[in-house]
Amino acid sequence: MEETGAAPSPPGSGESGFPVYQAARCGGLAELDAELVRCRACPRLVEWREETAAHPRAAFRDQEYWARPVPGFGPPDAALALVGLAPAAHGGNRTGRMFTGDASGDFLFAALHAVGLASRPTATHRGDGLELYGVRVTAPVHCAPPENRPTPAERRTCRPWLSAELALLGPSLRAVVVLGAFGWQALLPVLGETGWPLPRPRPAFGHGVQLTLPATGQRQELQVLGSYHPSQRNTFTGRLTFDMLVELLARAAGLAGLGPSEG
Repeated sequence: MEETGAAPSPPGSGESGFPVYQAARCGGLAELDAELVRCRACPRLVEWREETAAHPRAAFRDQEYWARPVPGFGPPDAALALVGLAPAAHGGNRTGRMFTGDASGDFLFAALHAVGLASRPTATHRGDGLELYGVRVTAPVHCAPPENRPTPAERRTCRPWLSAELALLGPSLRAVVVLGAFGWQALLPVLGETGWPLPRPRPAFGHGVQLTLPATGQRQELQVLGSYHPSQRNTFTGRLTFDMLVELLARAAGLAGLGPSEG
């Protein structure tokens, strides 16, 4: 009788295979978020997020940093997704919520509130009472990277979390706003993996660029829009103004069925 070996153990949270193994097994966003925050698959990012928490900025010395992967934020039946880059070291890595606690988040949530997609114009911490209406905010990399620059390998390792998140949102998702060129480059392959057919060649990123991905047997039509990232570099120079972002978010909300379309 032929002997069979024991089934291999699932990868631990510090192994590179942890995201792809765990993400594919999650049956809902709450389960996905709970698994994601356990992830330690990228040693450089783990070291940086924890080192930052151990040496907080003077203004935050009385606060305990989150210092873990930051999950997406918003309802599980969102029709519109916003995809950024990664949490900021002293923003999301501190608060535990995407785009919260830094200047980029202040700009973004004020614009979401102006469009009627957020309950308040400010986002300060996880328990501040902020609610999003029909919108989920996420990113292709869930840990704060040094100098805001994840490596290609880190981006690939983290990709299964975003792929699973979009798949779980799939039944309700109708539009995506991508904040910045990095997010655009990272998101398009994920959409292809998740079941939406991508055009060839892939369209270049730009503010206001709109891509329509046709419906399939498993996915409804999806509108993908590009926006400049609300970084201080872009907002201080006027490359991205508040009115520009509000206009684009209003257009995306209309395309997602969350409000009147403006384009």
